[in-house]
Amino acid sequence: MYLPGFPEMAKDLETPISNIQLSLTAYLVGIAIGQLFYGPLLDKYGRKKPLYVGLGIYIVASVGCALSQSVENLIVMRFLQAIGGCAGMVSAQAIVRDIFPVGKIAQVLSLLTLVIAVSPMVAPTLGGYVTAFYNWHWVFIILAVLTLIIWIGSIWVLPDGADPDKQISLRPTQVWNNYNLVLHNRQFLVYMLVGGLAGAAPFAYIASSADVFMNMYGVSEQTYGWIFGILAFAMIGSTQLNHFLLRKYKSQQIINFSLHYQVIAGMVLVIGTYTQMFNVYTLVGLMFLFLTAHGLNSPNTAALSMEPFYRNAGSASALLGSMRMAIGGVVSAIVSFFHDGTAMPMVLGMAGCALAGFIILKADQHIPGSISRQWSGSTV
Repeated sequence: MYLPGFPEMAKDLETPISNIQLSLTAYLVGIAIGQLFYGPLLDKYGRKKPLYVGLGIYIVASVGCALSQSVENLIVMRFLQAIGGCAGMVSAQAIVRDIFPVGKIAQVLSLLTLVIAVSPMVAPTLGGYVTAFYNWHWVFIILAVLTLIIWIGSIWVLPDGADPDKQISLRPTQVWNNYNLVLHNRQFLVYMLVGGLAGAAPFAYIASSADVFMNMYGVSEQTYGWIFGILAFAMIGSTQLNHFLLRKYKSQQIINFSLHYQVIAGMVLVIGTYTQMFNVYTLVGLMFLFLTAHGLNSPNTAALSMEPFYRNAGSASALLGSMRMAIGGVVSAIVSFFHDGTAMPMVLGMAGCALAGFIILKADQHIPGSISRQWSGSTV
């Protein structure tokens, strides 16, 4: 929601836009760290108490963002926002698993994912209008108010979910042992890395898109919001397409095809940007094609990462989400660091992420005992 305000924020806080981009990186780092803590807390204390605390932190941090007078303070407040926001991300999925029958869980989680995915289409568009007619401070005030409404709804409407389990240990050694067990599973590690690296491409785009489209191509805040929504639809639409493809093809086949396709699209983006072939319309069009592959990679790599686990599914889920956000945070930081006033760092970051995921998948397919080797030649 605050992405369209990046240029105005940079002027207001008297700092380069690359420093404003670091506030996004701080949020992603906070999301990556926070998920690891909320998993055990939700099991030990129930689903709602940690949620209340997290939403409270988010509200306070949102007000802190609105009142920020320096980019350093903004970065710290965005980090705290993420620590609070993690509670909603983790508890929502846990409560779905608690209250719905086993046969309905996959359907409900798919619907939940679709609803969550719509937010990138709405938020930047709304943020563009708020920034244009008021200023960027109001974006965070609106977020605080919305979260307060959610907090009240969580108290009065949201089901409790599973009861607290006092036997759950929060000792660091026990928590680490559970995570370590997950990390030593080869299938989890391979598909977590493939999905995390290829899935980090949108973070490279998010970190730089406001500067690229608004400062380099001169589009307005409102137009940028619509561009962001269109590109978000590329990921949402392909996610829904994945449901139909899975009726005929295996997840491994879809991943193999989508990574080939994404690497080619990434190379075209890099070459076109280097030769200055693109106007705003061709750039958006090619980025749309590139990002459709993300909607195919992400759900299938996540499903295959989680497939080996039953008892440690909670730890695996938290670790998967955390590692993906961590990789995204690193990528957005790298793209911000190499900011040079052109679109090249953005498209290089996108193409590099896809290529890294592709290389790991291919490397695994050529190692004896590979869990993806049988699909090395498969395409949709």
